Amino acid sequence: MIDGIDFSSATLGATLFDVNQVEVLKGPQGTTFGANGLAGVVSLQSNEPTKETEGHIEATVGNYNTKALGVAVGGTLIDDSLLGRLSIYKNSSDGFMKNSYLERDDTNNIDELTAKAHLKWLASDKHTIDLNLIHVDIDNGYDAFTLDNSRDSHSDQPGQDTQKTNAFALKSTYEFDKMRLISKISHSNSDMTYSYDEDWSYVGEFDASLWPYMGFDEYKREQKQTDVDIRLISNENARILGGETDWTIGAYAKKFDEKLNRYHPTDYGAELNFDSSYESKNIAFYTQLDTHIDNKLTFVSGLRVEKWKAEYSDSHDMNLENDETMVGGKVGLNYQYNDTTLYYTNLSKGYKPGGVNAGTTLSEEDKTFATETLWNLEAGVNSSHLNNTLKSRLNLFYGKRKDMQVKLYQEDEHSFTDYLANAAKGSYYGVESQLDYYPTDALHIYSSIGLLKTEFDEYTPELEGRAPAQSPKYQYNAGLDYRFAEAWTFKTNLEGKGSYYFSNTHDQKSKAYYLLNSSLEYTNGNFSAIVWAKNITDEEYAVRGFFFPNNPANGYLPELYTQKGAPRTFGLTVSYDF
Repeated sequence: MIDGIDFSSATLGATLFDVNQVEVLKGPQGTTFGANGLAGVVSLQSNEPTKETEGHIEATVGNYNTKALGVAVGGTLIDDSLLGRLSIYKNSSDGFMKNSYLERDDTNNIDELTAKAHLKWLASDKHTIDLNLIHVDIDNGYDAFTLDNSRDSHSDQPGQDTQKTNAFALKSTYEFDKMRLISKISHSNSDMTYSYDEDWSYVGEFDASLWPYMGFDEYKREQKQTDVDIRLISNENARILGGETDWTIGAYAKKFDEKLNRYHPTDYGAELNFDSSYESKNIAFYTQLDTHIDNKLTFVSGLRVEKWKAEYSDSHDMNLENDETMVGGKVGLNYQYNDTTLYYTNLSKGYKPGGVNAGTTLSEEDKTFATETLWNLEAGVNSSHLNNTLKSRLNLFYGKRKDMQVKLYQEDEHSFTDYLANAAKGSYYGVESQLDYYPTDALHIYSSIGLLKTEFDEYTPELEGRAPAQSPKYQYNAGLDYRFAEAWTFKTNLEGKGSYYFSNTHDQKSKAYYLLNSSLEYTNGNFSAIVWAKNITDEEYAVRGFFFPNNPANGYLPELYTQKGAPRTFGLTVSYDF
């Protein structure tokens, strides 16, 4: 979510420039967010307009021809009535790949523009209307894989990863004597292109006796989405059930349309070109009750019922309809032991509706996938110690998944298609720990670690008992911030994760890795300058991996092909606030 707008299907639009906070809700959020909140929600909220005129200017330069410039300004437009804020951010880089065949170093480039505007109308003492506008124009290259797993591409048809989005959210907040009415409508329109060179080579690179092939794949999507959410929230004067229960009640509606065009020229002609249309509509009603059993113990209960309808058709005369009702929610207890310690536990249910895989090479069985449901149980404690200089969070969790949706891919005659399927059952459990320690006003030491055990309980014989893809057994982040000489701050952190399976389609795994990052910041009044470096040791690590035949030089034997993460990057960021 970005400023109340759902970007779940168009995530390239997320940027941290002029963002006030990032909220991470872990575990199923079935009560408030429904289908999009199966495993959690990430919400970005930009800086609000202020009465006084203020602004922020920021510029960055770095290696790989990295350049970024951002400007944000806001203030009063009409006294005591209308506030506004506008931000524009441009980010570009050549990327980390070199294409020696085309003699270019920007075929995997970054070229991103984001503009945001926020108008806040103070209609009355009790009524506020907010209008958020977002424009996203992203024109990134895509040339990430090579036959020798290096950063030197030989592709003669580099791809694209683009997105153009225009979106708005209009929210009305009205304060009644005993409750608050929040009404919101949002709409987004996105055009996206994803394309790549299938053979990762150029015509003539291999002798004809090796049977080289030429392939290019392009997916163009046009998405439109409209969301309406209306909710009533009680205040202390409107508590029910003996005056001890706060309540929320709401209704939600969504309409989503996607048109897909796949352009897939190959050595065999254009028979793989494909068009599809998908439309879904859903209506939901939800409520949450927070019952204060006493001044320390609160019982939380929530329920959401969602009606989902979807229609699909494509150029291969396939027509499908889906109509189902899904239920999610939670029950939990919060115990405020004292001012510095909170214990909690909750049981929640989430869901993610089924759908259709658009593709020309998939079997009838693989064309559709079913709704997944998830039960999640967690318990934890948030506390502070040593006169509030040490803060800690500890969370234990356990979950059961039914009809879990898993990502697979199919490679057939040099044609690659990824799709979703259902495993029968899966489970997971683990622990998360976070520590923040402030031994002095100048020093902050922190750490976080996550341990995870997860597996397919019931699936194919090859995968049963194995961990799903992208599920490392551990992840961690530890570091410190040290302010010295009054105007200077040194920051460093070490982040890492354990090995994990790249895909559910094969048994190839990543290597465990760590990344060391540091920065040195100088601040003088409203001016700051930061020298930063990421992955200082230039660790080589992979973020994606596929296992299939694609290299004519070795007789098309199956091999592991990986996409590398970012190498060592460094730069300078300067900013000024006014």
